[in-house]
Amino acid sequence: MENHEKVTQQAAQEFARLVAVMDRLRSAGGCPWDAEQTHESLVRYLIEEAYEVIEAIEAPQGVNRNLLKEELGDVLLQVVFHARIAQETPGDERFTVVDVIRGLNEKMERRHPHVFAGESSDIDDVVARWDELKKLEKPERTSVFDGIPPHLPALSLAEKTLSKADKGGVELQESKQAPMLDEVSNEEELGAFLFVAVQRARAQGLDPERALRAYTRGVIAQAEDGLSASE
Repeated sequence: MENHEKVTQQAAQEFARLVAVMDRLRSAGGCPWDAEQTHESLVRYLIEEAYEVIEAIEAPQGVNRNLLKEELGDVLLQVVFHARIAQETPGDERFTVVDVIRGLNEKMERRHPHVFAGESSDIDDVVARWDELKKLEKPERTSVFDGIPPHLPALSLAEKTLSKADKGGVELQESKQAPMLDEVSNEEELGAFLFVAVQRARAQGLDPERALRAYTRGVIAQAEDGLSASE
């Protein structure tokens, strides 16, 4: 097992190298494609790389660590890429990768007082304290549902909404009149049906997004086996 201090030193060196690589790519004489990218143009790549990390984690034979290593690198590249673009932004909105890392370090230390300030380490207290600190850090969030990313995949959006409602003590109107699947005839009814499905999955501790991904992969594998057998 590598020494933690050695790994930390090597990580600092390799990260500095990555920042230097990005500087070269975005500077005069660098890569024309990289130089013309913006925050907006990179969104699709950030999403794709995140899903490729999930693909490596949920590989059929278990976590594919070689692929995971590569895909995590691609996600890290996106972080450095966006930070570099922000560094080139004039005015008060400018920030650098140093600001990104510093802000993250400060947030992690602040949100883990049980580690860095000697406070209670009971897991229930830790979770409650985390939520309290998030509220203090973001006073502009006044609604229970503030902070839910609107572009989440639909099943995850429903699950996150239910989670926020539970934490905020908000009782959502039960979709008791949601139609059975064979009664669904339009998008609104389908939405009600799916929302209740997510609600029931969450009550049983199941992840609907992961469950549907796994089931769909199984369908694909079964179909491919059938095609192979017929050849």
